[in-house]
Amino acid sequence: MRFIRALACATLAAAAFAGTASAQSFPTRTVTLVVPYAPGGLPDTVARVVGQRLSEKWGQPVVVENKPGTGGNLASDTVAKAAPDGYTLLHGTENVFISNPHVYGARMPFDPFKDLVPVTSLVSNQIVLTVNPALPASTLREFVELARASKPPLFYASIGNGSNHHLAMEMLKQHVGIDLTHVPYRGGGPAALAVLSGEVSVMFGGGSVVPTIKSGKLRGLASTGSVRNPATPELPTIAEVYPGYEALSWHGVFVPAGTPQPIMERLRNELKEVAAEPEFRERLANTGSGEPYVVTPEELTARIKSDYEKYGKLIRAIGVKVE
Repeated sequence: MRFIRALACATLAAAAFAGTASAQSFPTRTVTLVVPYAPGGLPDTVARVVGQRLSEKWGQPVVVENKPGTGGNLASDTVAKAAPDGYTLLHGTENVFISNPHVYGARMPFDPFKDLVPVTSLVSNQIVLTVNPALPASTLREFVELARASKPPLFYASIGNGSNHHLAMEMLKQHVGIDLTHVPYRGGGPAALAVLSGEVSVMFGGGSVVPTIKSGKLRGLASTGSVRNPATPELPTIAEVYPGYEALSWHGVFVPAGTPQPIMERLRNELKEVAAEPEFRERLANTGSGEPYVVTPEELTARIKSDYEKYGKLIRAIGVKVE
């Protein structure tokens, strides 16, 4: 019996040593960072900044792979079913965890709470209400009055059913008493192009719209935080005009369940270092992609639980469902 116990302890010790050694040498080949949305949007912008810095630090390629579809479920499912070795990462957005389970229900091809594990959060971001410049509304209040008078309702774009952009607009509709018709797109880039072309009138956006607002091709009206957005300080918050409104989004990096803890720790430390770099904060600010937001896995898990309950109530109230 003592021999068996000793053998078991030796086996565990060898496994722990192997895991640590593996983490120290990680990565030895290309790492894939999967993004749930099309190129051009905020998640893609942040992922490419992060991927470039990790590649420089590791001396190994980090390939950003865009997999838009089903509100982020396609990309997330790909990562959830990947080998748990640290070589396939998800640049996850909040909707995969806080709204998709409510919207897609049994159609979810994976369980985000069991099949994916948070490594770290990276970015928190306000989004900006923006309209086509041809729309006769120069302020948030003018837009609300125009929307109230429009028959049929104006069209608005989002990056997908159940996305933060979608739910932020539904919250605004309830908050100010207007009606708009939802048109989902496969990412921030395509949605912004739809507003630019006049295909739709309005959307909430982050990195996909802020540079275009600054160039004058789109008109920004307001941001969704409790304080003014550092990327658009000239614009009021919605709460300044209609008190009580707030909607924030966040991004983080996730890995398949079963990824060895030493590799997760290595990833977490490297990502925290990237997020702490002044250049990272500057790149986020210049592209309207938010601010660094790094919390512990436990704190991120608690936020996911809280947001899941908050947005679940909204989704049930407005009846969003994918049949």
